Amino acid sequence: MTLMYSYYAIFATDERLEPAGLIVMDAGPGHALLWDHRLRAWAYNPDLAVGFLDDYRNDERQERVDRAAAERIARDITGGEELPDEETIGWVFRWRGRPPQGD
Repeated sequence: MTLMYSYYAIFATDERLEPAGLIVMDAGPGHALLWDHRLRAWAYNPDLAVGFLDDYRNDERQERVDRAAAERIARDITGGEELPDEETIGWVFRWRGRPPQGD
């Protein structure tokens, strides 16, 4: 199965000095994963991601990057946390960020 994700470096200003965030989007139903600086964890938040990426005022504060660049950015912005692999990202998207609860 071929997975298709888009990775976006997010910058604090339109000067694009250093990435301050990272968004992972899927090509289909609008799922998104991003680094939540407050929680210090990866978070499923498509509303925030789509709102940011679709706002024309943020056009200069985002840049689409490849997976290798996204992995480097993830380590930098998280203090060393790895970007989840694509299988894990797919699992998060499938469950919309909430794992199934056992009976």
